[in-house]
Amino acid sequence: MTDETTAAATDFTSAGVITAIARLQARPGLEAEVRAQALALVSPTRAEPGNISYRAYEDPSAPGAWVVLEEWADGASWDAHMASPHLAEALARTGALLAGAPVVRVFPPALPS
Repeated sequence: MTDETTAAATDFTSAGVITAIARLQARPGLEAEVRAQALALVSPTRAEPGNISYRAYEDPSAPGAWVVLEEWADGASWDAHMASPHLAEALARTGALLAGAPVVRVFPPALPS
């Protein structure tokens, strides 16, 4: 996850739910370690103020490929998550575990229908 991703959430000025989608790919042979890390983030992230949902999915047809779907009450909640100790600890290990940088997309609140 990059500084650009964090800045994008900070730039959201309207109130509403922020949605983030992250794609991760384990290095060959490190699939079990990535699985353990992805699943270990679920409980502490769900306990964070402003978290609406946090779900991690491993692609059943491509072991080691993960998608994480997150919803946050607002940009401030997302920013706090990005600064959380449990996420910082996981990100410190990311380079050794993943085949490349996580691909993260952060979406602003949906427009009213």
